[in-house]
Amino acid sequence: MLHDLTLPVLLSPRSGDVTLRSAVDDDLDPLMALLSDDPVSAARGDVADESDRPRYAAALRAVTEDTANALLVAVDRDGRLVGTFQLTRIPGMARQGSTRLLVEAVRVRSDLRSGGIGGAMMRWVTDVAAPALDVALVQLTSDAARVDAHRFYERLGFTGSHVGFKYRVGER
Repeated sequence: MLHDLTLPVLLSPRSGDVTLRSAVDDDLDPLMALLSDDPVSAARGDVADESDRPRYAAALRAVTEDTANALLVAVDRDGRLVGTFQLTRIPGMARQGSTRLLVEAVRVRSDLRSGGIGGAMMRWVTDVAAPALDVALVQLTSDAARVDAHRFYERLGFTGSHVGFKYRVGER
């Protein structure tokens, strides 16, 4: 279902045009670097260590082959990866059988933040992807430490309506 989105698409943030497209195998190294470029992710172990490459490669394959998911990347005019996010379409029973679109792992290269790339990516999600996928709600979670990200999402019209919980499997 998510693979039916019309991509690639040109986005025009303040910092200059970027192309939003589906991730491919050749994006693995830049994706690993982008995840490690974020202090919260790095503290969780996303450090772009070469020894982790097989796990990231398996994850990339799993996401891109699953029709309920899409891993999208934003690339600049020179083809350099500057942003990413994952979408997951979730059919549900709640809210009278509403389907949700989950946005996960939104990242923009640290030296390009505040240039409008993240905003352009998220507006594409809410204005284009959500209607095309016939979803009633776009939702995301954000680490409590990401105060700047919370302000960013609120500026885009998202509301901090829920409290999220996580359970780490294998840790007691």
